[in-house]
Amino acid sequence: MSRTLPTLHGEFVERVRSVVQRDRRLTALLAGGSYIHGGLDRHSDLDFVVVAEEESYGEVMASRKEIATRVGDLLAAFSGEHVGEPRLLICLYGPPLIHVDLKFVTASSLDRLVERPAVLFSRDPGRLEACLDAAVIAWPDASPDWFEQRAWIWLHYGATKLARGELFEAIGMLAFFRDQVLGPMLHRRAGRPQRGMRRIEMLDGPCTEQLAKTVPTYDAVSVRNAYMQAVDLYVDLRTDEPPGQSVKHMPEAIRSYLGASS
Repeated sequence: MSRTLPTLHGEFVERVRSVVQRDRRLTALLAGGSYIHGGLDRHSDLDFVVVAEEESYGEVMASRKEIATRVGDLLAAFSGEHVGEPRLLICLYGPPLIHVDLKFVTASSLDRLVERPAVLFSRDPGRLEACLDAAVIAWPDASPDWFEQRAWIWLHYGATKLARGELFEAIGMLAFFRDQVLGPMLHRRAGRPQRGMRRIEMLDGPCTEQLAKTVPTYDAVSVRNAYMQAVDLYVDLRTDEPPGQSVKHMPEAIRSYLGASS
């Protein structure tokens, strides 16, 4: 499939492909993210999966940053333990600045994927396509009970920060709640994979307007109102796919707590 990429992104695709082709320890290069979903623009990241030979994988993992430096002017890089993905090397190149993710895997680990990647290079195309054809591909959507068991704890935690006057902490918790709960549930309502807050502005309807009301200013009253709006929006979104068992005393208890802390 041909794709028209921004000039810088097209250049980096070719640079990474060239690096992989020249390193005999590496067997394939795949691309995911907006490269396959569409909507890739000049502000987009590039998400690559680099497939290494099984017997060379340890050596490749130890030399990831050196491999990344061959691509271009690497400014900074760190591994993805904070998102539960130590195989990932998150890179910033430039100028001009561009964010590039390089995830190093083996062919045997391609059995479970969140999306079917595009194949940019392979030393054995037939074998690689067979691996991808056999893979279980599923986005890790959360269940209604996953949301229910976490939503009230997170809302209460943020409300305690508000009660103490720790407004920055309370505001930060609201952002976390949007990313982990409200955004995914809005995507669910739209029949889309639960991709956090990614491109949430593209969803139409009153719920996105209500989501905007969960973004407060640095003011205690504004933060409290935003928490109340977050409660209301969660309760509304919960009706789409109710949990097997709702948490007792909610939402009344959290609304009472927010009111008592004013």
